[in-house]
Amino acid sequence: MIEVKNLTKRYCNHLAVDHLNFTVESGKIYGFLGPNGAGKSTTMNIMTGYLGATEGQVLIDGHDILKEPEEAKKNIGYLPEIPPLYMEMTVREYLEFAAELKGIKKDKREPQIEEVIRLAKLRDVENRLIQNLSKGYKQRVGLAQAVLGFPEIIILDEPTVGLDPKQIIEIRELIRKLAKKHTVILSSHILAEVREVCDYIMIISGGKLVASDTTENLENMMSGKGQIEVEAKASRDEMDHIIRRTGKIKEVKYRTSASGITTAQIIAKGGEDIREELFLAFSHADVPMLTLNQSKTTLEEIFLELTQGSGNRMIKEEK
Repeated sequence: MIEVKNLTKRYCNHLAVDHLNFTVESGKIYGFLGPNGAGKSTTMNIMTGYLGATEGQVLIDGHDILKEPEEAKKNIGYLPEIPPLYMEMTVREYLEFAAELKGIKKDKREPQIEEVIRLAKLRDVENRLIQNLSKGYKQRVGLAQAVLGFPEIIILDEPTVGLDPKQIIEIRELIRKLAKKHTVILSSHILAEVREVCDYIMIISGGKLVASDTTENLENMMSGKGQIEVEAKASRDEMDHIIRRTGKIKEVKYRTSASGITTAQIIAKGGEDIREELFLAFSHADVPMLTLNQSKTTLEEIFLELTQGSGNRMIKEEK
């Protein structure tokens, strides 16, 4: 549905977007992640035609967003971080206005407005002034205008920022409903939200794409950073002697509780899974384990590694 080719955006000496290349397929929810200033909003604004690129190309269903803006934009619904609402209008007046701006045919406007009001659960407030609505309802109105015309691609920039937990849950449910018939691109700082609702993740840092894959694959590819945790009722020295027998230990840290239980956090050489060797080593020493767990690399750890650590490498789905 979307092809981004060599996309670059410069502001004087500042390179906001640095030769981005990626594709977006239909029927998925994409999470677009990155720290503040990474270039996410700039990229989304270029993809939707709000900004021009310094170099590169964005194709929406085969149409260049700059050369064929009308054809390309027919396929896009966009909700910026600050919804473009007219506070002096009622919800219905605003949606009628948005439908006219989008060029929706007159005989289709009313059915479509009714459908987005139902979808966004705006029936109770459709005749109220937007300025009198809560932030959650204002966000719903913004989503309703993005869906009007039923474009194939819905782009949402921080759709849950500033909302309370109940409103966040409601917006997430709405996004899942949209994903049944649309491709959704979701920008967010809330990693739990991305993990919960997105099928695919793209991480941008310093204007460059540094990761592009599913959450599960990213966690598996970086599992070498994961730790194995062992608990046993033994001294630190006794634990260390048993653990070192495997001959595969890169690093191990210990802590002992007042009750005499020692916890070992182990990183094996090459990130290898040595739980079986550890189990046998403790069994041969007649020291029963209380717990044996492998802690997976979390999305938060992956995000920090790629955007703050040695994250200049590109992690991409293997086709």
